[in-house]
Amino acid sequence: MSDTLLVVKGLRKSFGGVLANDIESLAIHLGETHAIIGPNGAGKTTLISQLAGESFPDSGDILYQKRSITKLGPARRARLGIGRSFQITSILFDLSVLDNVLLAVQAQCGHAYHFWGDAYADRDSIKCAQMYIRQIGLDNRVSSLARTLSHGEQRQLEIAVALAAGPRLLLLDEPMAGMGLRESEHMLSLLGQLKSHVTVLLVEHDMGAVFAIADRISVLVEGRVIATGTPEEIRINRQVEEAYLGESQKC
Repeated sequence: MSDTLLVVKGLRKSFGGVLANDIESLAIHLGETHAIIGPNGAGKTTLISQLAGESFPDSGDILYQKRSITKLGPARRARLGIGRSFQITSILFDLSVLDNVLLAVQAQCGHAYHFWGDAYADRDSIKCAQMYIRQIGLDNRVSSLARTLSHGEQRQLEIAVALAAGPRLLLLDEPMAGMGLRESEHMLSLLGQLKSHVTVLLVEHDMGAVFAIADRISVLVEGRVIATGTPEEIRINRQVEEAYLGESQKC
């Protein structure tokens, strides 16, 4: 792929005396699903947080569509088309599935709920929200409160909320965490469907899912990218096998 959507250059981030990220370069190509893998403590979530603008690097630069966004906060980056999900589900549990997605749709359109307005008067926004709900497979739970959903369904809803914001790049932090086999299979299918709609940067511990869904994989160890390549290239990379896949995970 020749089109590069996001580039990281010389990104360093420390917490006290601990170096969390020291990434010389990383490129995310337009239209790809790019997975970041690595052992616990490798700096994966720290990287995602910096890309989303929730924390800032000590040095280095983040370029999005050839523009530096290093000093922009999460709201500015969201408006530019960067969305994300979290390790811990972040939805509004006392609102319905429809209301969660509708809020995101209306915020994207610039006319979120007003205290004096009827949120359901905007039929176009409702249709748009329903489209995202169908896309992630929750059309049979549209009126259900988010807190009544299963863990897997809540993760699906979180992705629908992220998609409703209209991202060009979607950052997913362990979307399959805590799921059972059936829920994981459904999420894997959903992630496969996203390929035709949005560029995805995915952090995930489920190696079977990563190797099934990713176009390219970058391996992060002790804050550094030690290899980037196709699943086939990563699978046979001796350095990756020794540093991460090694004894317990050979895919």
